[in-house]
Amino acid sequence: MLGKYVRVRVTNPIHSVNNQSGFTYGLNYGVIEGKKRFDNIQYGAYIMGIDHPVRTFDGRVIASIEKEGESRPVYVVAPKSTRFILNQVEDAVSFAIAGGEYRLSCLYERSCGAIVYRFINDGIRYLLIKNKRSSNWGFPKGHVERGETNEQTAVREVLEETGIHIKILPSFSYKAEYTIHGNIEKSVTIYLAKTDDTQTIIQREEIEDYIWLDYDRAIDTLKFANDKNMLRHARDYLVKAGITA
Repeated sequence: MLGKYVRVRVTNPIHSVNNQSGFTYGLNYGVIEGKKRFDNIQYGAYIMGIDHPVRTFDGRVIASIEKEGESRPVYVVAPKSTRFILNQVEDAVSFAIAGGEYRLSCLYERSCGAIVYRFINDGIRYLLIKNKRSSNWGFPKGHVERGETNEQTAVREVLEETGIHIKILPSFSYKAEYTIHGNIEKSVTIYLAKTDDTQTIIQREEIEDYIWLDYDRAIDTLKFANDKNMLRHARDYLVKAGITA
């Protein structure tokens, strides 16, 4: 259902009270229309991005909520032009999911990380990590957490995954957008950062291995075109800035 365009018929407008549970709706809530006649299942949906009562709404399914003890998920629908990420969705529906176990899946993911370099034997070496989930070499990165800036996320993720403290270089960032698992729309912002740390301590729960490589070997080791382009742009920036060896 994630990514599909649907129409929601509102049954409980925003600011109305749920007579059964007693909570006040922080969002418009209704049922998704357009099912075939022989399908008697109705799927509930919250509407984000609209702060006034409406009767019907056309939008895109951006999240699903699976609550413990309930047989079917509830969806979150938003205007086609918006991009709400998991933390924002979770905050918006907090009135309905408080006090219970749930699983929330989101259409949009936003991650930040860094291309980290340091000088080894008078030459620049770039840090690559191998994530256990994908077994491919890439750069340390992770999801933006509540209240963080993109730069803060990059610094935190590098430290958590590699134990390395970094200093982000100004005026460089590279943004890539792509789709994973067929429907998750991911946005990744990568910064360029220098470190003077000499010890790398990987997060064993998520990271399988790490390696410091020169530019040519790093390009050959990376699998995905997005990662290769990120590294090319980072190296060009260092060359123009006179940071070479």
